Amino acid sequence: MKTIQLQNTAVPALGLGTFQLEGDTALNMVQAALAMGYRHIDTAQMYNNEEAVGAAIKASGVARQDVFLTTKVLPSNLAKKDFLPSVEESLRKLKTDAVDLLLIHWPNAEVPVAEYMGELMKAREKGYTRHIGVSNHTTALLDQVLATGADIITNQVEYHPFLSQDKLYQYLRAHGIALTAYSPIAHGKVMGNATLQQLGEKYDKNEVQITLRWLLQQDGVLAIPRTSKESHLQSNIDVFDFELTQEEMQQIDALKQADNRLISPSFAPDWD
Repeated sequence: MKTIQLQNTAVPALGLGTFQLEGDTALNMVQAALAMGYRHIDTAQMYNNEEAVGAAIKASGVARQDVFLTTKVLPSNLAKKDFLPSVEESLRKLKTDAVDLLLIHWPNAEVPVAEYMGELMKAREKGYTRHIGVSNHTTALLDQVLATGADIITNQVEYHPFLSQDKLYQYLRAHGIALTAYSPIAHGKVMGNATLQQLGEKYDKNEVQITLRWLLQQDGVLAIPRTSKESHLQSNIDVFDFELTQEEMQQIDALKQADNRLISPSFAPDWD
């Protein structure tokens, strides 16, 4: 498993996203992932599965300190009065004293960036999290985030072969911040793409594996694909035995489009 060094922590570059996994499905998938060697699990208050994720880690037999665990604070919990109580509730549900990474899930136009970042930094000071970061933040919002003095380690955003994040990626690289890719296989839309299919034939891999390899070969990029099938769990982690050439990376880069988002709710910021 490839790791990325972020603030003296080796973070597994490939993790399991748990969006839309609830109850027994979340419990079973997280347990199966840990049994297969995954050591990076991503959840959120919004997903309604923190209890299941926590129970799965407890039941897995894998030591808590060996799992890089991320959760995210709801936009409706970003105000000062709600922030820390919501994090304390997340920790209770996850059955842990602290997470490894706490993120702002989405910005909230009604809560100033300085207010919620102040609370995020307090959460770390209290020992509720080892690291802090954001999700779904634009370069303009990141300017405000960094102006607070917050040393975030990542911005988690939609990123796949069909969506250009070049402006944001270059900003993050310039500031030493990792990009964590959610929806990295474009909700399965990578399947059947001719470019990815041809590369898959060369390496005896499928389009999803080619896509994940493309992401993980980029400097400072992590990926957290979600799946509800154990067979896909195994397939997704089987991407470390080959390497794309520079020309092949560029072939996949050529698929990117400026505005091809799959996730853009009404409360989303003005994207880069």
